[in-house]
Amino acid sequence: MRRMRFRAWFSAVALAAACSSAAAESALPKLSIGIEAAKNPQDVSVSLQILLLLTILSLAPALLIMVTSFTRIIIVLSFTRSALGVQQVPPNSVLIGLALFLTFFTMAPVWTQINHDSLQPYLHRDVNMQQALDKAETPVRDFMFGQVREKDIGLFIQLGHLKRPKSEADVPTYVLIPAFLISELRTAFSIGFLVFIPFLVIDVVISVTLMSMGMMMLPPILISLPFKILLFVLVDGWHLIARSLTLSFQ
Repeated sequence: MRRMRFRAWFSAVALAAACSSAAAESALPKLSIGIEAAKNPQDVSVSLQILLLLTILSLAPALLIMVTSFTRIIIVLSFTRSALGVQQVPPNSVLIGLALFLTFFTMAPVWTQINHDSLQPYLHRDVNMQQALDKAETPVRDFMFGQVREKDIGLFIQLGHLKRPKSEADVPTYVLIPAFLISELRTAFSIGFLVFIPFLVIDVVISVTLMSMGMMMLPPILISLPFKILLFVLVDGWHLIARSLTLSFQ
């Protein structure tokens, strides 16, 4: 009996040893990240470039919102959904996706110019990173100058106690971006107001009709919602919205 127990214990120990050796042989590789002393100035430059690239990638969503057409498009689409009276249709994911693709479409000339004048020369090592960034900034600034109001630029120049610029090149980028944003907000709210008018008329007509019929306990939204959706479908509303938004940047 003791021999059987000893054999069972010995077999268990041998099996455990075999499993541990097999696990050691099939162990996953270890990844370690460390900081070492730079041997030459080029190592420091490469490290700073990688850090700058990671910073730009982390700020890419914010940059996409601030310096492109995304702000105006998403606000107008949100106004459209609110005017229809359906708070969850289309869902937020669909609205944001549509706004992103419309942004890519309207900003395509800017992306093309950046790729031609900045990215490709940098990849071919014809220019350094600073020169590439300067060339990439030019088409983005030109786009913002095409949409911003002089009044908004003047506001931030006055708030920053800066000298009156003689040309667009004298306007700092940190002044141009907030001016562009508030200009986009004003334009988006103006378009949203125009989108609201026909749906507001339908709501008023339905409300007055129900009151004249003595049906004051019936919520007007139950009657007006199908009519608003029908009107939006008959006039091909999404086509008109996309067309108006695209043309507003030209």
